[in-house]
Amino acid sequence: MSELYGQQHRLLQDEFDTTKLADRVKELIVVSEIPDEHKAFIESRDMFFLTTIDHRGFPTCSYKGGAPGFVKVLNNKTIVFPSYDGNGMFLSMGNIQANNKIGMLLIDFETPHRIRIHGTAVIDKQDPLIGEFPGATLLVRVTISEIFVNCPRYIHQYRRVESSKYTPQAGFEAAVAPQWKRIDAIQDVLSEQEQAGVMKQGGTITPEEYGEMIMKGEA
Repeated sequence: MSELYGQQHRLLQDEFDTTKLADRVKELIVVSEIPDEHKAFIESRDMFFLTTIDHRGFPTCSYKGGAPGFVKVLNNKTIVFPSYDGNGMFLSMGNIQANNKIGMLLIDFETPHRIRIHGTAVIDKQDPLIGEFPGATLLVRVTISEIFVNCPRYIHQYRRVESSKYTPQAGFEAAVAPQWKRIDAIQDVLSEQEQAGVMKQGGTITPEEYGEMIMKGEA
């Protein structure tokens, strides 16, 4: 496990007189393998935040959601999660291709509780486990470098209401197509199958109409 703190962290720790505290916290919570008590929490999540670094050096933060259990612990050093159909940009997956260092933040907003993960990732559309993840276009395997619990003090408490109607699951082929594919400005770059799906959902809409759907929670 590489040194968690760099000079930039030490300067701030020295300024605020937290160097000894920071070292003790690291000693107590930061480990390089998944403890047994974290496994159930990780595998119970239905969402997490993923950070990757792009070709310009900008960090990209992405929300990843799925059915509970869509993140699986394979062993004490490896987790795997699916990449689902998106908007065709492949920002996170493309970033991993160029820079395999990632961060993950898994949160329980009801308890509250959170875990942070640093690791190296690889993506594979031929991964032998891909059949276990309905709707997955790629699988991401992450080798753990560091994992630790973060203080939940500033996590606002929310209640989970329901799963997204788009959540991939068995029978995924029949899932509802995203509303943004109805936007008129993108029809000429959709496949014929996607264009047919647009017509089944009521035809095209303007970007403004899509914006209104988002604000109403109808997208």
